[in-house]
Amino acid sequence: MEGKAPIKVYMTRKLIGVAPDDTVKRACEVMVEFDIGSLVVVEEGRVVGFFTKSDIIRRVVIPGLPNTTPAKDIMSSELIAVDENTPLREVLDLMAKKGIKHMLIEEKGKIVGIFSLSDLLTASRRKLETAIAAE
Repeated sequence: MEGKAPIKVYMTRKLIGVAPDDTVKRACEVMVEFDIGSLVVVEEGRVVGFFTKSDIIRRVVIPGLPNTTPAKDIMSSELIAVDENTPLREVLDLMAKKGIKHMLIEEKGKIVGIFSLSDLLTASRRKLETAIAAE
């Protein structure tokens, strides 16, 4: 992988989310439907929060909250995001420093995508498949 390549090369542009008042149950249904590990929380077309499967485990399951808990009660509202032109290596360093597996991606201050470690694995697999096919 090219560590200097901008993160936009690896990110997923399709953001999948829920509304702040949607329940955790609904959020989990969406995660299962799209086979994803994180969601954005969107209000009036703007990303206002973010959470992952592990957030649900730590903030809902372990404390014993009901699955009717609103997404806004478990989301992180302090969003960690990088510009789409940030080099992959810098993004990975920041993710390691923050202990996170997902990174929101901005373009001109607006969230436009997400990068996860699985995106990196997918890109690595494609590169390997291309190399094998070329042999």
